[in-house]
Amino acid sequence: MKVLVISDTHGNVARAFIAHTRSEPVDVVIHMGDGSADADLLREVLDVPVINVAGNCDPGVNAPRECVWECEGKRIMLTHGDAYHVKSGLTRLRHRAEEIGVDAVLFGHTHQSVFEKHPALLLVNPGALSNTRHRSYAVLTIVPEGITCQHFDID
Repeated sequence: MKVLVISDTHGNVARAFIAHTRSEPVDVVIHMGDGSADADLLREVLDVPVINVAGNCDPGVNAPRECVWECEGKRIMLTHGDAYHVKSGLTRLRHRAEEIGVDAVLFGHTHQSVFEKHPALLLVNPGALSNTRHRSYAVLTIVPEGITCQHFDID
């Protein structure tokens, strides 16, 4: 399964559409928060499922703050990351992942791309698509044998 992972669009939905076009074909789009309205628009327009979690800048939305998504036999935690203080390090996030027994964690919030591979855990932050110096997204390939990740920049 090919998955487009985006985060922190903050109303810059045009860049989310660019990321989708550059990544096509994808089987699903995952938005990691701070742009739930953008995720809703993607859901209305695209012909693929869109999954999203709410970020700290998404008050009053109907999206979960955290969930576990299962795909190709892999358990993947989705969270914006602010509740785990990811701007100060990933220790709390890793502990939560170990506690609930997931294979990977997708998160946002820091506006910086991350790819960390541990023996039993993959941590991925796609970066941000908002008005930041460095704009990026990630594409995951998930198969029963494992998960691979590529990050891409957007001008």
